[in-house]
Amino acid sequence: MSFDKTIHLPVTADEAFALITEPERLRRWQTVAARVDLRIGGEYRWTVTPGHHAAGTFQEIEPGKRIVFTWGWESGMDLAPGASTITITLEPDAEGTSLRLVHDGLTPEQAVAHAEGWNHYLDRLIAETSSAAGAGPDEWSAAPDPIDHLSSAEASLAVLLGVLRKLTPADRDKATPCEEFNAHELLEHLAGSLKGIGGALGANLPEDADAAPEVRIAGLAQPTLEAFARRGLEGTIDMGFAELPATMVAGILNLEFLVHAWDFAKASGQELVVSDVLTDYVEGLAQATISEQVRASGSFASAQPVAETAGSLERLIAFTGRTVAA
Repeated sequence: MSFDKTIHLPVTADEAFALITEPERLRRWQTVAARVDLRIGGEYRWTVTPGHHAAGTFQEIEPGKRIVFTWGWESGMDLAPGASTITITLEPDAEGTSLRLVHDGLTPEQAVAHAEGWNHYLDRLIAETSSAAGAGPDEWSAAPDPIDHLSSAEASLAVLLGVLRKLTPADRDKATPCEEFNAHELLEHLAGSLKGIGGALGANLPEDADAAPEVRIAGLAQPTLEAFARRGLEGTIDMGFAELPATMVAGILNLEFLVHAWDFAKASGQELVVSDVLTDYVEGLAQATISEQVRASGSFASAQPVAETAGSLERLIAFTGRTVAA
């Protein structure tokens, strides 16, 4: 069976092609993270929602006109990478571009499940091109189910990238709740942490230090998380300064993403909305990661008090040593 749907986008065919092939633009409406090798035979891997990774290869590429690629999932859906095929055709019209997506090679059950997914994401693509606010955060990425160390890190990354996307050059020198750093210094710290963790995992980490904050951090986070998924959470990881349990390193990654998302949001005056499912889980990771010995090293200040009525995010932030009202 197949899924077949046509939508209209108020953009040129070249702009539409960029939206369906470039990682920075895919993150606006469909993916948390994306690796794309846009050439015939090139591979892609998209974190569509936390814990769910689509993968395949490109078979046909006509920029601005048509793209064909295989599709499947690394786990779940009983549809292996490369087991089905997607064809997207772009046709210019007087008011923009007609986009037709055909997904072939599905069983009846798979067709039903993928129809729900494609309808959701094609609606978001329309919103991304039609609204000044864009598609906005994807509710499907807010609360991973099931949740584990790595799916929570991917959900936390989605939150972080949403904040970084809105940073402006005027925010560069603003103070953050992380007292050691202004916004630019905190970005450098975060990039350094990702390079340290990703390097320990053997990830390939090409970096464009001059890229926009969201693009730079996404470029480091995607290969780091992909390398972690390949490795798994067993045993220890040589971080250079110490051998740490893999689960602790994953916990650190969660904190880097979610707590610094709060830091950047506070510095730039953004409202941070995070699912309690995610913050509850990351708070548990924080309690397992931030020992008194870790606090004594200066990495984290003492836990701060919060009101009994404090929400899940406030409790997490206070546990990391930050004053919630900052």
